[in-house]
Amino acid sequence: MEKRRLGRTEMMISPVVYGGIIHMGETQETANRYVSYAVDHGVNYFDVAPSYDDAEQLLGVALKPYRKNVFLACKTMERTASGSLRELENSLKTLQTDHLDVYQLHSITTAEDVDTIFGPDGAMETFLSAKKKGIILNIGFSAHSEEQALRAMDLFDFDTVLFPMNWALGLVRGWGDRVAQKVRESDKGLLCIKTLVDRKWREGENRDEFPKSWCHPTTDNEKTGMAGMKYAFSKGATALVPPGDFKSFNFMLDHIDQVLQNPLNETDRIYLQEEAQKIKDELIFDNQ
Repeated sequence: MEKRRLGRTEMMISPVVYGGIIHMGETQETANRYVSYAVDHGVNYFDVAPSYDDAEQLLGVALKPYRKNVFLACKTMERTASGSLRELENSLKTLQTDHLDVYQLHSITTAEDVDTIFGPDGAMETFLSAKKKGIILNIGFSAHSEEQALRAMDLFDFDTVLFPMNWALGLVRGWGDRVAQKVRESDKGLLCIKTLVDRKWREGENRDEFPKSWCHPTTDNEKTGMAGMKYAFSKGATALVPPGDFKSFNFMLDHIDQVLQNPLNETDRIYLQEEAQKIKDELIFDNQ
């Protein structure tokens, strides 16, 4: 699997990310097996968060044999300086590492999130101090709101952006286009989520196979899944984060080379547009 440049970080990372939620709630033995499988298949970028229950603790153990040869990203939902510092220190200890390659403000969604983060005693103070000390090497954020993502990028020149680049949202509403453009202009590294999903779950739909995903994966539909991945790369993604289950992760690994070798074309776009119209009233996000 080829490695790709993550914006100006100059990190050369795998185009598929291992998200720690994949092993959340699993045994340590299973987590070890998943992480080893990922490394053996060329994955060198791992992402986790304290909000993923026991995922940090399991990853700290599972990743220990490989830590020097991979990139590790973590996140914080804390918005204040004191809260984010406390969580950063705990994540470093739990993950058994002395630094994070990327540390991210997690799930920026509201104007209040942005105001607090960048206000007096806000989390950005912790991030800047930690980067100066070499505890974190790059500063990023994830967001579920395009408006607030744009605001955050106006206030600080982030190194990476973790953002939903969902084909249905994009083709129906143009959602994500402004973020993609702004990221491209400033050479930030773009990591994309929600590329392998299509819509909200329907009432009564069986979720047993994907209990950790709050929206409907397209893993069982090869054509849609691959086209959705291509769509995200066409928007400038360096790498994709699959839904939080091993089946979806494996789908990305199985298809990534073919996706990158055959970028989104007009036939793919027309197909996705037709599929998007079928679910235009079930999109994963309301207007944000």
